[in-house]
Amino acid sequence: MFDFCITDNKYPRVHFIGIGGISMSGLAEILLSEGYIVTGSDTKDSSIIERLKNLGAKIYINHRPSNVDGADLVIYTDAISKDNEELVKAFSLNIPVIDRATFLGALMKNYKNSIAVSGTHGKTTTTSMLSTILNRSTLNPTILLGGQLDEIGGNVKLGSKDYILTEACEYKGNILKYFPTMAIILNVDADHLDYFRNMDHILETFIQYSKNLDENSYLLINIDDISSQKIISSTKAKVITFGITGNPDYKAENITFSPEGYPSYTLKINGELHSIKLNVMGIHNVYNSLASIVAAHIYGISMEEIQKNISIYTGVHRRLELKGYYKGVKIIDDYAHHPTEIRATLNALKNSTTGDIYCVFQPHTYTRTKLLLDNFAESFTEADKVIITDIYAAREIDNGLIHSKDLANAIFNNGSDAVYLGSFEEVEDYLLNNAKENDIILTMGAGNVYLVGDSIIEHNKEKTAV
Repeated sequence: MFDFCITDNKYPRVHFIGIGGISMSGLAEILLSEGYIVTGSDTKDSSIIERLKNLGAKIYINHRPSNVDGADLVIYTDAISKDNEELVKAFSLNIPVIDRATFLGALMKNYKNSIAVSGTHGKTTTTSMLSTILNRSTLNPTILLGGQLDEIGGNVKLGSKDYILTEACEYKGNILKYFPTMAIILNVDADHLDYFRNMDHILETFIQYSKNLDENSYLLINIDDISSQKIISSTKAKVITFGITGNPDYKAENITFSPEGYPSYTLKINGELHSIKLNVMGIHNVYNSLASIVAAHIYGISMEEIQKNISIYTGVHRRLELKGYYKGVKIIDDYAHHPTEIRATLNALKNSTTGDIYCVFQPHTYTRTKLLLDNFAESFTEADKVIITDIYAAREIDNGLIHSKDLANAIFNNGSDAVYLGSFEEVEDYLLNNAKENDIILTMGAGNVYLVGDSIIEHNKEKTAV
């Protein structure tokens, strides 16, 4: 088993393959703050890479065998293939090589309390909600976030060794490499089917994760999720439940929505009632807020402080983010790339507008699009017009078995108004010619579809300047 003591200087020079990733960059920043020599490589420059350079990291654009020369430890991201030339060179030089999740799991053990937020949906939002509460408390946590949060000035916040808060993704069974003192499980759904065989394989991974928790740890779990009871029965940890139905330890009752779609509810804890108001849309964010509240409350933060600070939270970038306006049309971007997430996002927006919703969806990976095609086809019913762009390949290669046209046709055949447009320029032209005042343009997906909204907003600036 790989062990990492951050203070023993066993690995003074650490090289990250794929350092520009949101999680990898956070780990690199922690090591830089501890005085480590950090090098890294990635395929393209970014604002994240520039930030790391300014903090003292030496970063190479493009992968080359020579980049690992002098490294005492090499860390690689899941997106890196086993034949990567830097990885091969590191093995040939007998440099210790580990994956990102293994390193994160080892790093977490350097902190007295480690909070890991897992689940198929809502990890980044819940982590950022909890970050907002904890960051405004006296706990001074170290935070690793899978998105950009203005509250902490980015995706990482350096704090004390008493608390670390991080996302914990199940992809490739990575959660099995973590042994947090507090594990949050939001939900269990079918995803990452390029790795998992089926839903049973996914559930078994979460069950094994819960078995890894010891009796001194906490398991915070959404009791409304159909898989929760099997997970609860498998763990030795202290279980705290949250939900909307039944009789959880922390329950949201009397849920109402403002005209903007923001939920308010009564929080019931052991008979005590507390009023909670959120500044983010959707019923799914009630669940995310419940998980955040439970975690903060366990660590001794008062309900008054929790109520105040969770109402301050207005979202993380790319999660129902209001980007701007074009001639009275609201431009919103969201990271949703799974059918369950798409339904939640569209349902949230439907409660907030009297106009039409133009949903521009960029499918993410060929595997997910193909295996969940029927689910995708049923998930856009709340959109008035669906525009499907080309699939964002991410880590995959196009094998010709699925095309965005197939998805557009499936959505159309399910009764929603859908069309395929191959380029962002075509999409933008369509929206500029059709969207009207009080409508919403929603760009959605885990790739770069947000550029469509950015371009429309910029187009508006140019017209205004003229």
